Amino acid sequence: MGTQESDDQARGTGRRALLGAAVLGAGGAIFGLPGAAGAAQREAAGHGGGLKSLPVPTIIGHRGASGYRPEHTFGSYQLALDLGAHVVEAGDLVPTKDGHLVCRHEPEIGGTTDVADHPEFADRRTTKTLDGVPTTGWFTEDFTLAELKTLRAVERIPANRPHNTLYNGRWEIPTFEEVLKWQDEQTRKRGRQVWIYPETKHPTYFRKLGLGLEERVAKLLRKYGKDKKDSPVILQSFEPSSIQRLNKLVGNPLVVLLSGANSRPWDFVEAGDPRTVADLITPKGLKEIASYAQGIGPTVDLVIPKDADGNFTTPSTLVRDAHAAGLILHPYTVRNENPFLPPKFRKGTAADAYGDVLGVFKAYFATGIDGIFTDNADTGLLAREDFVNG
Repeated sequence: MGTQESDDQARGTGRRALLGAAVLGAGGAIFGLPGAAGAAQREAAGHGGGLKSLPVPTIIGHRGASGYRPEHTFGSYQLALDLGAHVVEAGDLVPTKDGHLVCRHEPEIGGTTDVADHPEFADRRTTKTLDGVPTTGWFTEDFTLAELKTLRAVERIPANRPHNTLYNGRWEIPTFEEVLKWQDEQTRKRGRQVWIYPETKHPTYFRKLGLGLEERVAKLLRKYGKDKKDSPVILQSFEPSSIQRLNKLVGNPLVVLLSGANSRPWDFVEAGDPRTVADLITPKGLKEIASYAQGIGPTVDLVIPKDADGNFTTPSTLVRDAHAAGLILHPYTVRNENPFLPPKFRKGTAADAYGDVLGVFKAYFATGIDGIFTDNADTGLLAREDFVNG
């Protein structure tokens, strides 16, 4: 890992102190209070500006309200706010050929847009190696922004969300700059601060193409005055080096995303770093992350591992260990539909039917997490209400 300059370290320490105030309140003992009592006390500490203004546990609209609208569209983002999400994940950031940042879950857009229906772009279909994986389709970096704006979003998982296909073709691909303007407009209209949680996607891959993400993100945040430690924009990435780079460019709260325990961040692969996510979630690894970030976004399976049948086992020590390092945890992702739930929480066998997701939320909240990503913010908020008042 690269060393931080002294001013970056000082700034990071200040941000971590702010974060500590947000989740600790008046006394550090709150970290030792998992369950509803701890949540209620930590929520009581949530006042003032910056991260301290976010309720705990925080309900984060994953790609907007993607349980109900095609993901990463203004229809999805808007509905997430209407449903009451505390923060909206707007959006996953990938670049265009001419250097603009747009919001797509992946640079390959065959599954999330109607690009296949555009004969003028048929010759753009290609196969690329994306983080070591051969991937065939259409890629944002092969299109100008003007060309992408002729496309329309479609539902990514129609088998699970057939009702969302009603909205196929309704919304275009948003740019990050449009999201920042929308955030300000919604903040004014709603009379409350709207928070967003963008992610740099495949930053090493794009840097090698000459389309570095972090500098572009920082430039736009500076343009709109949202690059400070108390700015309502949390930045996240699966690549620790991307977060380290952002730590030198902006003052925003930063979060390292963590996939399965046996996986390796792609920047580690490229750099020859042998460590896996399992190494990053040790007390030593978490302490290192805390030197340049304020939180982690682990897959939910790192919080409560599952057995061979996919059912919950005993919660890990990750929440306790991360809190001990001064980090918040925003695990991902809870979805309402059966296939995304542990078997014991499913109801029937239909791929688009809802299971006992309220019980799943309850299990995760009981571990003491600080927030959670969900495709269904309204369901998450109901479960949160039950938990905090329980």
